Amino acid sequence: MDKTGYRRLVKQHLKILDGLKFKSGLFSASKPTVATGYDKAWLRDNFYECIAFEVVQDWDTVRQTYRALLDIFKKHESKIDYAISKKPSHTHQFIHARYHPDTFEEFWEEWGNKQNDSIGCILFKIGELEKKGIGILEGERDYVIVQKLVDYLSTMEYWHDEDSGMWEEDQEVHASSIGACVAGLEAVKDMEGIEVHPNLIKNGYAALAKLLPRESPRKFVDLALLSLIWPYEVTNKKQTEEILKNVEYHLLRTKGVIRYKGDAYYNKNLDNYSEEAEWTFGLAWLAIIYGKLGKKKKAKEFLDKTVKTVSKTGEVPELYYSNTNNPNDNMPLGWSESLFITALYTVNNMHMKLKVGDLKKRAKAAKGKKKVAKKK
Repeated sequence: MDKTGYRRLVKQHLKILDGLKFKSGLFSASKPTVATGYDKAWLRDNFYECIAFEVVQDWDTVRQTYRALLDIFKKHESKIDYAISKKPSHTHQFIHARYHPDTFEEFWEEWGNKQNDSIGCILFKIGELEKKGIGILEGERDYVIVQKLVDYLSTMEYWHDEDSGMWEEDQEVHASSIGACVAGLEAVKDMEGIEVHPNLIKNGYAALAKLLPRESPRKFVDLALLSLIWPYEVTNKKQTEEILKNVEYHLLRTKGVIRYKGDAYYNKNLDNYSEEAEWTFGLAWLAIIYGKLGKKKKAKEFLDKTVKTVSKTGEVPELYYSNTNNPNDNMPLGWSESLFITALYTVNNMHMKLKVGDLKKRAKAAKGKKKVAKKK
């Protein structure tokens, strides 16, 4: 496929991803009409869904989403204050992972809300965007919220805290959660008015050094470990190589990457023979990482594999049932769409600005300028 084909795919999938955005600026994980519960807005998913708009420099969308995320924390500030003053003992007392995309209300049901990485990732991106001068933080209260999120992670003692992690499952110490927090604290530590005690970061790196390349005491390898390489960049060369080797050897499949060995989520084929589901964004993630590492051949290889995960409807699903061409109902998955777009952009070095809803106008304007130039 040539660059024209890749550009077409970027436009197509940006439109799909933009279709998941609510007026508030938040993205639902999948279509609002889906019956699987993926009509909600996850903190972590919004972080990943917004990356595509960042790479194409649609800063209005990025800014709107992060302003909405800050508004969530403001709405539930009393909960954050309580958690800082006294480490919670019940899951509903932690900062929640999911919210109504219009009202920002929490969902009061039993859920693995203790997810330190979802706080780390928001701090990470706010810090990154502020360094770029995008202007996410607008007033004193915004800085107060950022400081409270830092204090929240301090109270949790995230470096040895058992949380539910990226997959919202059993509580244990997760390397991916620790890495997200380390990256988040690093990103905001030099911001004016924000205090991050050096030991907060030092303890995180020390914990990673002991745990890696494992994801947790129970999991030798996990798809979530890729986040430590990108976007967080908290691994050294040896750790990076070990994680990639283990993920590719143990978890790589035809239609995606399984999350970990023995994963029970959607672990059932139509013939009732159970195997781990294949997550599509794992392929895009590997393409992005190899692109960042300058390994074009491997990056292209994984991008080509990702292209083949696009469904008959033109959307990228969450996953495929093992060894089948059957996707689950979470289609499109915003996270998958975003990493697909990012992989397309990264691998093809597409240094262009694309804006949802304005692409055709820009193309016409460019043609018009060429005609004028020829006349001159």
